[in-house]
Amino acid sequence: MRKILGITMGDPAGVGPEITVKALQDPKVYESCKPLVVGDAAILERACGFVGAKCTIHPVADPSEGLYEHGIIDILDLGLLRPEDIAIGQVSAAAGDAAFRYVRKVIELAMDGKVDATVTNPLNKEAMNLAGHHFSGHTEIYAHYTGTEHYTMMLAHKDLRVVHVSTHVSLREACDRVKKDRVLEVISIADKACRDMGIAKPRIGVAGLNPHCGEGGLFGREEIDEITPAIEAARTAGINAQGPIPPDTIFSKAIGGWYDIVVAMYHDQGHIPLKVVGFVYDREKQSWSAVEGVNITLGLPIIRTSVDHGTAFDQAGTGKANELSLKNAIEYAVRFAANR
Repeated sequence: MRKILGITMGDPAGVGPEITVKALQDPKVYESCKPLVVGDAAILERACGFVGAKCTIHPVADPSEGLYEHGIIDILDLGLLRPEDIAIGQVSAAAGDAAFRYVRKVIELAMDGKVDATVTNPLNKEAMNLAGHHFSGHTEIYAHYTGTEHYTMMLAHKDLRVVHVSTHVSLREACDRVKKDRVLEVISIADKACRDMGIAKPRIGVAGLNPHCGEGGLFGREEIDEITPAIEAARTAGINAQGPIPPDTIFSKAIGGWYDIVVAMYHDQGHIPLKVVGFVYDREKQSWSAVEGVNITLGLPIIRTSVDHGTAFDQAGTGKANELSLKNAIEYAVRFAANR
């Protein structure tokens, strides 16, 4: 049975509406799920014009009213904005407020069991904060409104998966957050996530924090004092955690099939390798030929996947934004929903 996916439009001044339309032009999406956009119908209509799509926008008041047929885009129309209310490609409180409200609504739908999973398009943190919604990103919004205390971010590109001990904090603070209990918590969340995706015996690679994993304490003691004890505790609990492994080699090993998932110690340690393999720029055409990758929040009572890129205001309104990351996010949402 096809699952219902609630897909937010993201910041309406960014590329979210356009890549949503482009992704939903693929009939394979409708074969795997029932996509329901959450946003403003008038903004989505404008996006159809930007990308040259011939489709019917079908506003609904409840997920049960969706038709879920290729060629028809069902949208839970919140009626917050019309095209003349915002300028394409510009930060505004109006757009930030709308993007935030789309997210709140899709969380509500999932918590009420009206959608089986949620997929988010990019919002702009500056615009959202201008509107008075003081969150550092989607992850924190979801955690707050679902009452979740223990969570982490997972990035995925094909079979390369990474979870993070910390994300949106300074690098100095990130080092201070590498503590045994948090590392163990993330290892446990990573193990469960793999099992939720159908991986029966997950192999978890745990990265070190320091160069060469500290060289026995010469370059730092975090591996000795915090990371290794966490790995040992995980193994005692029956989790196949391995490491600590030097950060400059662990991702190549993961791509080679050594691990099902990698535990990274901080934001950029995990994000950079994912984006190196997922974001491909064509020098000759001077454009992105691939923007792939999925951002997934683990530890929530509901499923949330997302694109792994920003609002791309410089591309908004051109119809050229790449929809591959959104399609990847939809695929992962379907996978989690099927196993859950």
